[in-house]
Parts: sequence; structure tokens; C-alpha cells
Amino acid sequence: METREISDEELVKGLRDQPRLRSRIAGLLELAQGSKEELERADDAEDWLIQEVRALGQETLQAWAQSRVHQSEEDVRHSGRAHRRGKKN
Repeated sequence: METREISDEELVKGLRDQPRLRSRIAGLLELAQGSKEELERADDAEDWLIQEVRALGQETLQAWAQSRVHQSEEDVRHSGRAHRRGKKN
């Protein structure tokens, strides 16, 4: 699967819509820019990075699943296949 190019505005909007992912990405940027002063050794930085990438993957999959559920609900509502439950007569 190929990743498409997005504009800075699309990226910022996407990160605003996903605050947990935004926080993880901010941490990765801090590491890349050398701002994580508590990580003095390469081994420490590597361990931290592995944990963050795993957490980022987990949170990304959770956001994806929530999005799919929401889309499926919308599809059912718009297709007329949904039956509201109410009091039976």
C-alpha cells in the first residue's frame, strides 16, 4: 500500500482530530531533534523509540477501527436497512 502525499494543512487537521496520535508524533519529533534530554545513550533512545512506535501502532489501529465502525453505522442508516427498536404493539 502506497502512502499518498498530503498538504501541511491536511496533516495539521488530521493531528488535531487525533490528539493521542498527535502526542505520539510530537514525541517522535522531539527524539529526532535531540530534545529528549533524558535519553543520553543510543540504547535508551532505541528502547524508547520501540515502545513509542508500538504504542503509536496500537492507537492508530484503534482509531482506524472506530472510524470503520462509525462508517458502517452510517452506511446502514443511509441504506434503510436499519430498524429502530421501540415498543412493540
